[in-house]
Parts: sequence; C-alpha cells; structure tokens
Amino acid sequence: MKRGHKDLRAWQTAMLLVEDVYRLTSTFPKDELFGLTSQMRRAAVSAPSNIAEGSARSGTKELLYFLGVATGSLAELDTQLDLVHRLKYCADTSPIQSRLDEVSALTLALMKSLKDKE
Repeated sequence: MKRGHKDLRAWQTAMLLVEDVYRLTSTFPKDELFGLTSQMRRAAVSAPSNIAEGSARSGTKELLYFLGVATGSLAELDTQLDLVHRLKYCADTSPIQSRLDEVSALTLALMKSLKDKE
C-alpha cells in the first residue's frame, strides 16, 4: 500500500498537533472527559486522518475535498482552543495555537498548489 500522505508536511505537522492536543486535554477537569476533551481530540485527529484519506483517493478533486474537511476540523479546534482559554483550563494555549496555525497554513498552501495545477 502506497502511503504518500506520510511525506506531506501538512500531515506530519497535523500529527504533532494531535499529540499536543492529547497532552493538553489530559490536564482538563474529569467532568470534561465526554465534553470538550472528546470534541478537541476528535477535531485534532480528523485533520491528519482526512489529509491521509484524501491523498489515498484517485484524483485531485477528491484530495481537495478531504483537505477542505481537514481545514474545517482545524477551524473547529481553533474555536475550542479559544474556549479553553476563556474557561481558564490552560494558562497559555499559544504553543498549540501556533502549531494549529502552521497546520492550517500548510493545508491551505497544499490546496492552492493543487488548484493552480488544474
């Protein structure tokens, strides 16, 4: 099985983001386990999963679709990080926010590159 997604910087950085989110959410109050913790983890995992799924598909249009889904998950995670800050579950979310911004930029750049080739 060809696994070209592992060569994509967007996927690699998104995987680091997942690790960051898991570490962060492990410090949340236990009553958030089925709330914000679960939501953030699902959104984080969704990004590299959709990048991988799209890269395994047969065409550029499908890859663009899945990159769009990944971008939506990143926006969802961005909102959840804002909420974490507002609820004071974490004093400083900026390292994760920075990684999130990097993944978003890489994903959008990949989308632009693919669109330019069409």
